[in-house]
Amino acid sequence: MIINIKNDREWYHGSNLEIDVLRAGSTITQWKELAETFSHKPTQLSYEANGNITHNGKERGYLYRIDENLVIGKDIYQHPRTTMDTNVEFLTRRPLKLKLISIL
Repeated sequence: MIINIKNDREWYHGSNLEIDVLRAGSTITQWKELAETFSHKPTQLSYEANGNITHNGKERGYLYRIDENLVIGKDIYQHPRTTMDTNVEFLTRRPLKLKLISIL
C-alpha cells in the first residue's frame, strides 16, 4: 500500500487513554483509520492493499488529531523498525499537543 505524505494533511494518534499531550517517541500517522484501529490496542493487526484493516483490539479508543504544525525530519521521522509500508508510521521527537476528535 502506498501512503503519500502531504504537509497539508492531518496527523493522527489513536490511544485507549484520555490525554492532552503526546509524548516524544509516540507513533502518529496520516492514515486516520489506522490510528482508529490502534486506539483499540490490538495485539494482531493486518491490512490489505485496498486499505481494509483487520484487528483483534477490543478496548475503548480515543482518536486524536495533532494540534500543531509538524516538520518531517525535525518534529517527526519515519519509524525505523516498522513492519508496515513506507510512510505509514512516524515517531515523534518532542511532545505534541492533541485535540480529541472521536471516542470509539
